[in-house]
Amino acid sequence: MDELPPSTRVGRVALRVGDVEGAADFYERVVGLRVHERTTDRVVLGADEPLLVLESAPDVPERRADEAGLYHVAFRVPTRAALGDALRRVEAEWELTGASDHLVSEALYLTDPAGNGVEIYVDKPREEWPVTADGRVRMETRPLTLDDLRDAAGDGEAMPDGTDVGHVHLAITDVDRSRRFYVDEIGLRVRQEFGTAALFVAADDYHHHVGLNTWENRSRPASDRGLAWFELVVPDADALAGVREVASEGRDLEDASGSERDGGLEVTDPDGIKLRLRTPE
Repeated sequence: MDELPPSTRVGRVALRVGDVEGAADFYERVVGLRVHERTTDRVVLGADEPLLVLESAPDVPERRADEAGLYHVAFRVPTRAALGDALRRVEAEWELTGASDHLVSEALYLTDPAGNGVEIYVDKPREEWPVTADGRVRMETRPLTLDDLRDAAGDGEAMPDGTDVGHVHLAITDVDRSRRFYVDEIGLRVRQEFGTAALFVAADDYHHHVGLNTWENRSRPASDRGLAWFELVVPDADALAGVREVASEGRDLEDASGSERDGGLEVTDPDGIKLRLRTPE
């Protein structure tokens, strides 16, 4: 297996939090996700499909400043009107920390009550994405005009059907090590890179399914609160077997069990971040 199939996508993302109900309230009220499942120590939220799993971990230490893990989880909405609706909710209920035009997308940024980064974004039409001479996608960070986005808002009070996790962005310790794992072992393609500072990888020609950066000078593996695991969903058992064959050479794999990962596998990246791979349910 050289590359993951083009239809590979990000699945669910799980966060360990100290106050699961407080976090759930934020993702429901501010982000606009809907509760799919709730127990005393676990809340699952999403749009038409589950997207986010909140795991109660009051006894787990808070993530340290030098610890690898989540940079942000990025919820992708299907329309610009839905992004305008999200902006309205954030401005009414929370605090916006950033808003950017990335040439390939328009994005809003905020931070959840536990300190986890959140992005809400909409892709621009793919034919508008700038492509470099070597076939990679060009991404920049430009200011986003919020007045224009406010004008685009509809009347949605929650994330619409079709919302998904478009990508997961990780704070890592070493770009080269992460490249060997996510590209050489897992089979994602390099879509853009910025020296030893950042790498963006994806299945097929998407701008990125996984972002990786060393901007925060993290030096310890992930082990505390924050990102517990995230998923890549591959189209069939053959693709899963291909990952298993390549990644098992010199790396521990676990067969999946439990409601979120039946029939899949789990592998830990060089920074202690758990990646689960599965086929569609």
